[in-house]
Parts: sequence; C-alpha cells; structure tokens
Amino acid sequence: MQSILLYHVNAEANMARFYHIDIARTLFGEVSVLRSWGRIGTHGRTSVETCATPVEAETAADRTLRQKVRRGYVAVFRMRMSDLPR
Repeated sequence: MQSILLYHVNAEANMARFYHIDIARTLFGEVSVLRSWGRIGTHGRTSVETCATPVEAETAADRTLRQKVRRGYVAVFRMRMSDLPR
C-alpha cells in the first residue's frame, strides 16, 4: 500500500490541479481507498471507497492512478507504508 500525490499543471490554461490517492484500514477490518482532488493550494474534495479486501483496494487505487496518468497527471510523491518509521 502506498500514498501517491499527482499534479497536473498547465500554465497556458491556468490549470494547477492535484490528486491524492491513499489506502487505509478502517476500524472494522475493511480497507478504504481515499481520494482527494482539487486546485493546488486548496483543500479540495474527498471521496472514500470501502473495499472488503486489500487486493480490491489496490485494484481500485491502481485503476484510478492509470486513469489520471492518461489524463496528464504526474506523480510527484510516492510513499510506501513500509517507509514509515516504526
């Protein structure tokens, strides 16, 4: 599982957008895909999709990532959960 921050910036179109994808466990044993998006510098909007298994959550997150990369977003930050200090 990893957290990914994507940017899509086009100065000519006055566009500066972000998209953040994260996967987290819920208190009930399920796994959620957290998506946040909006204009860079704002809080943006957030969506939560709850999945039954980590595999389903990874599949949903990967599908969103591929879609955003096709639309011109570029990954500026990736962090694996194993990178966190213990």
